[in-house]
Amino acid sequence: MNTKIFSTGLLSAGFLVLTAIYGCGHAESKGEPKKEQAPAIATFDLKKEKLSTKLSLPGELIALQQVDLYAKVSSFVRTLKVDIGSEVSKGQLLMTLEAPELSSQLSASQSRIKAQEAIYTASKANYNRLYETSKTPGTISTNDLDQAMAKKNADLAQLEAAKAAYKEIGSVQDYLTIRAPFSGIISARNVNLGAYVGPSGKGSDLPLFTLQDQKNLRLAVSIPEIYTGYLKAGDEISFTVKSLPSQVFKAKVKRLSGALDLRLRAERIEMDVANASKILLPGMVAEVNIPLPANASTFIINKKALLDTSEGLFVLKVQDNKAVKVEVKKGREADDRVEIFGNLTEGDKLVAEPTEEMHEGMAIKP
Repeated sequence: MNTKIFSTGLLSAGFLVLTAIYGCGHAESKGEPKKEQAPAIATFDLKKEKLSTKLSLPGELIALQQVDLYAKVSSFVRTLKVDIGSEVSKGQLLMTLEAPELSSQLSASQSRIKAQEAIYTASKANYNRLYETSKTPGTISTNDLDQAMAKKNADLAQLEAAKAAYKEIGSVQDYLTIRAPFSGIISARNVNLGAYVGPSGKGSDLPLFTLQDQKNLRLAVSIPEIYTGYLKAGDEISFTVKSLPSQVFKAKVKRLSGALDLRLRAERIEMDVANASKILLPGMVAEVNIPLPANASTFIINKKALLDTSEGLFVLKVQDNKAVKVEVKKGREADDRVEIFGNLTEGDKLVAEPTEEMHEGMAIKP
């Protein structure tokens, strides 16, 4: 009797539990489905600003003037007047050479001139006599007088040619003295007394001397294509060198090539640097700081607002509470800010810190 009552109680309790579960599920099914709410994401309004930055690039200091001196003719070193480190002035004698065959050629040329002068004197005298005689009618034929005149002119031409040959040999002999083409410092000497020298590639693999104007230097820098529009002649730059890290030097842009190097895609610019104390040396590598002033207002954003993907650079614009990816190009950078260019207008709302999980068309609550 007691067993039946206990079984009946269990069945009644189970029925009530099932009824409650079914009732809850049925009530939930009748309710409206929950809508996916757009996440609240930090945004900002796009504005135009002026961005002034500095560009740091390596540059090279080179002598304002530099020349490698070679011998013009094959010869031997006779005397050396200077050595490496010697300071010379324009026109100063640096060395003398000797070429015995040139002296022989000069003597032979002088002899030819004298011989040709004698021949010309004889032909001229003969013509003058025939001319005077021809004044008496019937004594000298016109043909004989013309031939004498032609002989005189030919001998005169031969005399002029002999004089020109002598002058040419004399000019070549002047090449036996090597003089400084400008004032500067001898930075290299590659010959000794008695050495055989000659034109480049025919007697001397190395120059006799290297002459540099070290009191006036030029600083050469290659500016990347993207920054070429920010510099002009007269702009001031600053630079430092490794040997004097605490000292800052100033210079002004003097020359711009006006074209891009096809290999580097950069424009070469040069600055003149006065170096009277010779504290700077040609060949030094300088760290050049070039100011890039703002020419006009552009769109400036925080670097965190730039989305860098494998497809390119993008920003996320919020339009009608949805994300729109806009491709942009990057310009100058300064600290944590960057200049961007793209299909944007002032006042657009951009996501402050986009991620790759934020896809096109994603619902966004600014």
